Amino acid sequence: MNKNAELTKREGQIAERIAWGASLKEVAHALHIAYKTVDNTRCKIFEKTGCSKINELSAWWFCTRYGISFDLSPMARSAVASFLLLIFIGGEIHYSKDFCRYRAGRRYRVEYRNRIKD
Repeated sequence: MNKNAELTKREGQIAERIAWGASLKEVAHALHIAYKTVDNTRCKIFEKTGCSKINELSAWWFCTRYGISFDLSPMARSAVASFLLLIFIGGEIHYSKDFCRYRAGRRYRVEYRNRIKD
């Protein structure tokens, strides 16, 4: 991963939302841009950062954003990951009503007609 990758403002916005677990469609909806634009920008972000997967991009974003060293020992990495996970879970619990979208089940009208037999 490239520690010194410079992202544009829009690339930073997209990388942040992806790092927090948003899908590409959710990112496009939140930023009011096309899905294809998000997909193309994601590819550019991957090229700049040297990442090839979403989870690598998430790790890169959190490490650069919060000043975490890329060269931490496994124990320190586990501690930092646990801390970030607790922050994330706390936010999900606190703001669960804002982030969850529930769809009402579709209701179909069913009519039963008596057929008249001749």
